[in-house]
Amino acid sequence: MIAKEQIPTVLDHPVYDTEGQKIGDAKSVYLDDATGRPEWVTVKTGLFGSESFVPIKDASVVHDHLEVPYPKDRVKGAPDVDVDDRGHLDQREEQRLYEYYGLAWDDAWHRANQPGEEGWAHGGTTGTTGTAGTAGMAGTSGYGDEAGTAGTAGTRDDLGTAPDAMTRSEEQMHVGTEEVETGRVRLRKYVVTEEVQQTVPVRHEEVRVVREPITEANRDEALSGPEIAEAEHEVTLHEERPVVETRAVPVERVRLETDEVAEEQTVTGEVRKERIEVEADDTIVAREDDERGM
Repeated sequence: MIAKEQIPTVLDHPVYDTEGQKIGDAKSVYLDDATGRPEWVTVKTGLFGSESFVPIKDASVVHDHLEVPYPKDRVKGAPDVDVDDRGHLDQREEQRLYEYYGLAWDDAWHRANQPGEEGWAHGGTTGTTGTAGTAGMAGTSGYGDEAGTAGTAGTRDDLGTAPDAMTRSEEQMHVGTEEVETGRVRLRKYVVTEEVQQTVPVRHEEVRVVREPITEANRDEALSGPEIAEAEHEVTLHEERPVVETRAVPVERVRLETDEVAEEQTVTGEVRKERIEVEADDTIVAREDDERGM
């Protein structure tokens, strides 16, 4: 939710949705009659477009524009509501908007109508297109007949209970880790054929012609046949040839294992901090005491 002091920085400035798309420009801010806090903002879509009401409760001012937690199409499709001559949004019209944006109307009514609250019997919300401190803005709900009285800026701060003090807040970045799947590794076995060379010794037989003279030792064997005749003698030769045989034998086991490796990564983020400045007249000297060390 924005503070009343931020209204001038919102009016006539761009309004963006949850996807970072520009919806239009902020034209009016409506204050809650009961609390005096900003409750609704109207956004003009297009050059000749109409103004759509958007809850400002969860909106935030970022740099020079306003960001609302609703998509562009939802804002542009908001129901047209009537505002009276006083620039006031009555509780019936506001209830239509609550139902459209899925907000709890009953919770808002009970919260705004607790006894003892300013503007307890309010009747809706009052619009403003000027600077901060003008009449109270969108009232969350109510069944009273009249709108709550407009408040002035600076009488009571939204963030504190004392009229002369305010609370400064800041965002802190908390970084954690999450385990995500980055990929998969598989073992796949396939067959390839390669050529292997190996040298083995082999033997073979060759024919050698041996001539020997007739002697007393071989005479009888040499003269055993006819004196003159045709003859034929055959010798069988042998040789060794390589024989290739393959056999499958196991050679190794292959498996997958995972190792956990720790490393450091630097994470960069943006945090918002509130700053408080002291404004005083030239004749007044403001002294700042740091009580944080006390």
